[in-house]
Amino acid sequence: MTGPPILVGVDGSVPSLAAVEVAVGEAALRQRAVRIVYGDRWAGHPAWANNDPAGELTGDRLSEPQQAIRDATDRAATVQPVTNPVPVTCEVLPGDPATVLIRESAHADVLVLGHVGRGAFAELLLGSVAFKVAAHAACPVVITRGAQQTSGDVVVGVDGSATDDAPLRFAFHEAFLRGADLRAVHAWNRPAISHHAVAALSDTGPEENAHAQMLDEALSGWSRKYPTVTVHRQLTTEPAATTIVDVSRRAQLVVLGTRGHSRFPGRRLGSISHAVLHHAACPVAVIR
Repeated sequence: MTGPPILVGVDGSVPSLAAVEVAVGEAALRQRAVRIVYGDRWAGHPAWANNDPAGELTGDRLSEPQQAIRDATDRAATVQPVTNPVPVTCEVLPGDPATVLIRESAHADVLVLGHVGRGAFAELLLGSVAFKVAAHAACPVVITRGAQQTSGDVVVGVDGSATDDAPLRFAFHEAFLRGADLRAVHAWNRPAISHHAVAALSDTGPEENAHAQMLDEALSGWSRKYPTVTVHRQLTTEPAATTIVDVSRRAQLVVLGTRGHSRFPGRRLGSISHAVLHHAACPVAVIR
């Protein structure tokens, strides 16, 4: 198998093991290897001076990084395809986990990560590592959430901006690889109507037609490149995040672009991506 690997960040948590399963599935679809990485923020601590945190995955007493890597490789083995299993490598790298994964994402095809990490509060909807990596990674990031479905649509949010191209490319390719339908969701807001123009509320046809045309134009080029992918168009005046979270309950994957240009860390995800990452019922791919 050639090409950049599917990178998966692990920390020994249950969500990170779910991420390993998703990564193996993605690698099988894309004919890539899986690279399992544990970012160890304590590797440079004096207590580790005479101990290799990566070490050999043998013996009865394993360090926390070693145990996390062993659990991840064991999980990968249990979900390998029956035919053409994907190569799996693993390593412990020193450094803050988010920083390590963002750096290593420059050499990955896709990065897969659990929505929360080890030690997170039970009610936490999205961990700090997942949030930072989704906002700053150099490759597409898949955050695992909910149940891993093998049926249902691939859902993509379309807002009509110039940044739609990358999410659409990824979503069409995923739908093609999975043999799934694609559901393109576009939400539009009706303009505020004064009490003097209540009669105009029922006359939304021209505006809706304009949004439908925009959606058709955004999809047409990709439909020609992927003629076997069936596309369902969904226009709504409901909030985009609410609609996408709802359809995620019946989806394999949700694909979104990043929004915003803030120079502050953690502000590179727009409000829709932010909300969906917190509440989706299936894995969410964030495409920069």
